[in-house]
Amino acid sequence: MSNTLFDWQQDSWQQIMAMRERMPHAFLLYGSEGIGKAQFAEHLAKSLLCESPAEAGHACGHCLSCNWFDQYSHPDYRRVRSGLLDEEEAAADAEASEGGEEPEKKSAKSSKAPSKEIVIDQVRALANFMNISTHRQGTRVVVMYPAEALNVPAANALLKSLEEPNPNTVFILVSHKIDRLLPTILSRCHKIALSMPSKEQALAWLKTQGVKDAEIWLAQQGGAPLLALEMAQSDDVKELGELLAMLAKPDIEVSLKTADKMQKMDMPRTVSWMQRWLYDVFSYKQTGLIRYYPKHHADIARLAGRTSVDKLLHLIKNVQDRQAIASHPLSGKLFLEDMLLEYSSAFI
Repeated sequence: MSNTLFDWQQDSWQQIMAMRERMPHAFLLYGSEGIGKAQFAEHLAKSLLCESPAEAGHACGHCLSCNWFDQYSHPDYRRVRSGLLDEEEAAADAEASEGGEEPEKKSAKSSKAPSKEIVIDQVRALANFMNISTHRQGTRVVVMYPAEALNVPAANALLKSLEEPNPNTVFILVSHKIDRLLPTILSRCHKIALSMPSKEQALAWLKTQGVKDAEIWLAQQGGAPLLALEMAQSDDVKELGELLAMLAKPDIEVSLKTADKMQKMDMPRTVSWMQRWLYDVFSYKQTGLIRYYPKHHADIARLAGRTSVDKLLHLIKNVQDRQAIASHPLSGKLFLEDMLLEYSSAFI
């Protein structure tokens, strides 16, 4: 792993390094999605485990600890994250990573959808890890993300560890949505806000990644450079274009065809595209400003003149409600049809 942080993370790094002599037992790194919080957490974990950190606190990259970390085999490091298939798989993942290894990738033949939660078995699996001495009389580190994915039993189990921390153990929690965490967990963590990069910093970084039309992608992702890179390289670019074309020219028949084409898409992401579009239409109607889709300025301006504020607010609320259930729609096709038909009827 590189010892280089993103340019926009330097101030946060210095803030943490100022506490190095009296390091908190738990950090909560929070901020917008797509700004590099998980990478920052991994970078911090490596530096805490390093046997010969540099003056600025970065890991040396050469000691035995750094080599273990880079090979995902550090005996004093654990990573707990969402995206496992179920509690049984969570336990298997924890067992496989007893030495810190990356768990095996799930077979493509599996019909189960990955869990959106961090479950209690994943937290319980940390017990043995924390109750034995560290391998080199140093620090042990647990990174957990996204922390808001903890379900209630898992959150309560984690709380016990945070209330009675083991010596030389540091928890690093990462959260996109700090308001979804239990107040008791928040109160036991030292909170570090990781800021959104400036537009200039984000565009400069995207340029180093070879992203074409970086400004367009950055705007679509609300200024989050890692999300902009992900979307620019995504296989969903064509579907995004088709959805925006339909939203630009609302039509009942086209709504049905679009829903049919996109029924197997990631629903929360698809709904978020719709939310951003509606935000831009509403924003233009109220202020004349567009945030996410400046490329579609003419279409958004035209649509803003064809509907009322009340209709837009009603649409925005309903789409927000749909986002809450988007991860588990009973039928993707019907879910999209309902949303797109309601949208079209507001402008026809």
